[in-house]
Amino acid sequence: MKVFEVDLQGYTAQLPVIPLPSGINIAFFNLHGNVRLTEHCGKQLAKLVSDCDVLLTAESKGLQLTHVIARELGHDFYAVARKSKKLYMQDGLEVEINSSITTGKVQKLYISKHDADLMKGKKVGIIDDVVSTGNSLVGLEKLVEMSGGIIRKKAFVLAEGNAAKRTDICYLGVIPLL
Repeated sequence: MKVFEVDLQGYTAQLPVIPLPSGINIAFFNLHGNVRLTEHCGKQLAKLVSDCDVLLTAESKGLQLTHVIARELGHDFYAVARKSKKLYMQDGLEVEINSSITTGKVQKLYISKHDADLMKGKKVGIIDDVVSTGNSLVGLEKLVEMSGGIIRKKAFVLAEGNAAKRTDICYLGVIPLL
């Protein structure tokens, strides 16, 4: 199996190269179940978003990452955008986003009223594992704005492809589209 090696500010990760149905190959980054990698990345990203009052992430790979960052910053809560509407979210907010590079289909993101209220009037840090096309990020940005929050930072473990050229984000490492 072909792998792509990336340095995440002191942690070297070996990412398997996998094909997507679109014909593009990606260096697949997976935080699920990797405690050391998640802890390292969370602690490094916490340094970049220390001026944020509250954090917002999308399920699922951003969850454990954002948990580590929130812990490092002393935050008691962080907001989570879900990909399906749960019973406790009936009075929350939702947005539709264009397909991301890995999903290949239109999606919706939902937040609860509690999470919307958490962001109201606050400096918000948007956190996720990888930014590529930026379509998921647009949805998260809309949720912050709809909640009355102020986007302060947009932080990722990895910027993929042309996303690394963006000046409005921060990240630990870069991976190519292969």
